[in-house]
Amino acid sequence: MDIEQILDKIYPLSESSKLILKNHIVELSFPKNKILISADKIEKDFYFIKKGIARTFVYTDGDETTFSFGKEGDTIISMKSYIANQKGYENVELLEDCLVYKLNTQDIRKLYTENIEIANWGIKFAENELMKAEDRLLTRQFGTATNRYEILLKNYPNLLQRVQLGYIASYLGITQVSLSRIRANIK
Repeated sequence: MDIEQILDKIYPLSESSKLILKNHIVELSFPKNKILISADKIEKDFYFIKKGIARTFVYTDGDETTFSFGKEGDTIISMKSYIANQKGYENVELLEDCLVYKLNTQDIRKLYTENIEIANWGIKFAENELMKAEDRLLTRQFGTATNRYEILLKNYPNLLQRVQLGYIASYLGITQVSLSRIRANIK
């Protein structure tokens, strides 16, 4: 997914504002298994996935718990770093070789003060990320594992071909055996 599509999906900008924003975005390539965002670190940048897939996870009692996935067009961000300039709690691992667009937080904050359209884009961006987090929380809190699995497949139809089942089971909060049962019942 190219950067214009990603930017427009968040909030439409005039061509002049979009050009200003694009001038602060860099395309980068990273290998599979790269930890792009590390917990307990203030992240200075955030990313949009052009090609590839990533997972966000935390360490809990020595185990990794996956709590989200990102695919083409999605954002990789530590919201705590972005909003409060504080250390985040999450790690983001690239599960495939990835092409990403990088945007520096300090640069975007400066643009917010200089360009009202970009500031409005930033508000919509933050609102979208908040809604995604709320959806994940509500689904995890109130949905059954089967319901969470069905939602995951709806939002990420080819996830099973791209991600280890252990990560999917972790995301669902179940064992791989339980995931196998759910998959068998849905087929």
